[in-house]
Amino acid sequence: MSPSKLVSLSEAVSRWVPDGAAVAMGCAFEALIPFAAGHEMIRQEKKRLTLIGPISDILFDQLVGAGCVSRIQAAWVGNVITGSAYPFRRAVEEGRLKVEDHSNLTLAMALKAGAMGLSFMPARTALGSDLFQTNPGLKTLTCPFTGQTLTAVSAICPDVAVVHVQRADALGNSHMWGNLGVTREACLASRHVLMTAEEIVDSEVLLSDPNRVVVPGFRVSAVVHAPWGAHPSPVPGYYNRDHEAFLDYQKQSRTPRGFDRWKEKWVDPVGKGYRYPELLGKDRMEALMIQHRRPSVPVDYGY
Repeated sequence: MSPSKLVSLSEAVSRWVPDGAAVAMGCAFEALIPFAAGHEMIRQEKKRLTLIGPISDILFDQLVGAGCVSRIQAAWVGNVITGSAYPFRRAVEEGRLKVEDHSNLTLAMALKAGAMGLSFMPARTALGSDLFQTNPGLKTLTCPFTGQTLTAVSAICPDVAVVHVQRADALGNSHMWGNLGVTREACLASRHVLMTAEEIVDSEVLLSDPNRVVVPGFRVSAVVHAPWGAHPSPVPGYYNRDHEAFLDYQKQSRTPRGFDRWKEKWVDPVGKGYRYPELLGKDRMEALMIQHRRPSVPVDYGY
């Protein structure tokens, strides 16, 4: 039997996210964003990270505000509920951050190429746009079969993909449902996968529905039990999006000092013991938990 990959959050980030790493995060778009792992990177004062993701919501902004990031490859960075992301904006305006602009589709194609072991992926997207001005990973080519002009999207192969899932076993197998976005592509394109999970379950639970396994366990480097590890983003079947948290962050992050106060309250106190649920409090968690259950129809894998 394979050895357990279950480790603490601090150990996983310390080992698998070195300074200067290229990190794919937030690959399920607006849900299942791995805030717990991102906040641990802030606590460990990671530096010179390249962040890769389609719509990262405020997690990328928080890592930028903490001084952890030197480069971003993304389709959009901001606060979905309010718009502007102030630390990100300040860093760009002051020339402290390099940005490689993508559309959601070009980023998906880049990770798909990486997952397939290809150097690029042909596509029709982005032709005629100004993405080519800021993104050296986009070129034009002539299709050898039709003569059409296409976009060649260069592969992206992150050092590590950081994902949050609903449940995982100690071997790295996991179940994830809802909008997967480009999570599977990011995991297969990356050298390592760091996985945080709401629940740790027996392997038999995952084997009962193998089609729902987002990435095979042998591709996963570390598994972390991190309940509420995607808050304030939603986790289908577990808890809803915390709109109050996004609004509060928008107000506090307007100034560098305000950002520091937010960090002192929501990031610094969690520490190695991962006490985030205690920080949130029982009343707030109960208010966010799913109230109306809508389980899927069971499938039969019998023979």
